Amino acid sequence: MVIMAKLQPLTMLYYVARFLYVVVNNLMYIPCYLTYIVLLYPLKCLKPEIYWTIETVLFKHLLNFVTVWIYSGGYKVVESGDDLRSLHNSHCLLLVNHQSTADVPMVMVLLQPKSMAMGRVMWVMDHLFKYTNFGLPAYYHGDYFIQQGKQFRTAQMEKLQKHLQEVYLKTYKKWIVLFPEGGFLRKRRKASQEYAKKHDLPILENVVLPRVGAMNVVLDTVGNAELPNGIVS
Repeated sequence: MVIMAKLQPLTMLYYVARFLYVVVNNLMYIPCYLTYIVLLYPLKCLKPEIYWTIETVLFKHLLNFVTVWIYSGGYKVVESGDDLRSLHNSHCLLLVNHQSTADVPMVMVLLQPKSMAMGRVMWVMDHLFKYTNFGLPAYYHGDYFIQQGKQFRTAQMEKLQKHLQEVYLKTYKKWIVLFPEGGFLRKRRKASQEYAKKHDLPILENVVLPRVGAMNVVLDTVGNAELPNGIVS
């Protein structure tokens, strides 16, 4: 108990310092990224391939700071299964279950060691994120902000298809990160289970039934129809 009492103030001090580090990250590095984007705009018009090569490096380093938030919190991310590092320069669709906001930095941690994959990734995220501190970097990077709801579904799928053709492909993106559950598990589990009962589908506890609209648009627009599922060239 004496040892714990002595460590507690140091632990509190560490987490205060960690919090301040995160704040400084947001105040310094996001404006820094945006400043480079503005300065490089003429290059974007004249030599877009060079511009997007530079932007890939800038965006990867911007996200690297987010991965530090995970490591500094004492979290250790273990990746199992197939080694995906060889796919860093391939077109890949990464489907992620959604438990909390921690899922996003966790994905960044997984992408970080895969060469430039983290700089060439396109995130599909809720449109509300456009108004957060990371909204402008995501917008200029070419991420897609999707508006959810039945009344927007058809229009959003058409906009996503157009975005893939005019932004994803033309800006040399490779990976796409998509959350097919459409939101946090705790908020959608009940509705998912009610839908499953109504349509005689499996009742899921740890995940919700995926919303496949955006996934199908991605596969139909930029997928390789000649390759069977799970096979890469």
